[in-house]
Amino acid sequence: MPVDPSPRLTGENTARGAGTTRNAGRHPHRGPATSAVEVRRSARRSRTVSAYREGDRTIVLIPARMSEAEERRWVDVMLDKLAAQESKRVLGDRELHERAERLSEQYFDGQAKPASVRWVTNQNTRWGSCTPAEGSIRLSHRLQAMPEYVVDYVLVHELAHLLVPGHGPRFWRLLEAYPRTERARGYLEGVVAAGRLPHVPGAREE
Repeated sequence: MPVDPSPRLTGENTARGAGTTRNAGRHPHRGPATSAVEVRRSARRSRTVSAYREGDRTIVLIPARMSEAEERRWVDVMLDKLAAQESKRVLGDRELHERAERLSEQYFDGQAKPASVRWVTNQNTRWGSCTPAEGSIRLSHRLQAMPEYVVDYVLVHELAHLLVPGHGPRFWRLLEAYPRTERARGYLEGVVAAGRLPHVPGAREE
C-alpha cells in the first residue's frame, strides 16, 4: 500500500482565523461529543487545515480557496484525526495479532491465518505489508494515531494478501467484505493529500 510520506495534518487547539464561518451540519455517527461542526474559512490560511473542540462543537479551519467537496472531505478527515488523538490507547503486537485473527474470522471465515502481526517503524512508504510465504503482517507505526476502522482496513487488506498475493479482481472482491473499505481508503487518501498542500517556509497561519 504505497503512500506519500510526511502528512501535514493538525488537530490541536489553535487560534480562530479570520474569514467566513459556516455550520457544516451534524455528524451523529461520531457521537455527541463531536456532533456539532462549524467550518471557518480564512483567506490568510493558504495551506493548512486544523480543528479543535469548543464546548460541544468542533471547529474546522480551512483555506478560503477550498471547494465544497474538499471542505466535506476535510471535515471528515479532521473529525477522524481528532477522534484518533483523543483515543490514547495503542494496541500492542499481541493485541494487534488477536485483532487480525478476529477480522479474519469475521470477513474471511478464518481462512487467512497470520503467523505474526506487528508494528514496525521502518515502513514510511507503505501503510502495511505482508509476506504470504511466512504468514507475517507488518503495519506502519504511523497508523497508531488513526481511527480503529482505518487500522482494521489495513489489517483486512493484508489478511486478504495472505489469500491472494496480487491486486487482481479476486483480491478486490475479498476487500468488498469489509464495509468501511471506501471510507478508510478516503481517510488515507486525505492524509496523503495533506502532505501535498503547498508549504511556504516561515509563513505564519492565523
